Amino acid sequence: MQWYCLRIICYFYAQKTYFTSMENEKIRVVAAVVKEGDKYLCTQRCRSHLSYISEHWEFPGGKVKANENDYEALIREIREEMAWDVFVGRKLGTIEHDYPDFSIILTAYLCKGANPDDIKLFEHLDCQWLTLEEMQNLRWTEADKKILALLQPNDTDETLRHRSDYTDAEDAE
Repeated sequence: MQWYCLRIICYFYAQKTYFTSMENEKIRVVAAVVKEGDKYLCTQRCRSHLSYISEHWEFPGGKVKANENDYEALIREIREEMAWDVFVGRKLGTIEHDYPDFSIILTAYLCKGANPDDIKLFEHLDCQWLTLEEMQNLRWTEADKKILALLQPNDTDETLRHRSDYTDAEDAE
């Protein structure tokens, strides 16, 4: 009986250690900061049991898989979440953020999207095209607030027009 109890205790201790080490692992995430004129694409997360991100606003994107680079992940995530193509441009910056249940390393890229009328929301409640000033009124995730702080009013469409600066969806595959 003692050996049986000891085995159970060891099993649960090992599980706790495993999950604790998983919690401390940083998740690589990418975000598309899509700009059209003076407006940016903002997306609202779905309801979640994680109250600190549930129904908050974010820039679209997602996790980078082990076999992907940032560009490939961003193109894949936008297609999966919105059935939309983007051209990925220059890197805006990388931030780290620790949430209560996980930690992320978030890299944001300035992007140009295809026809805005073609956006379909599969994993978001809403999307809006807003100016930098209007974006301040939304309830953003804490990580995306840090990306918002990187945006400059002088990020013009001219920056986005140079197609040679972008990786087209077909070129990345």
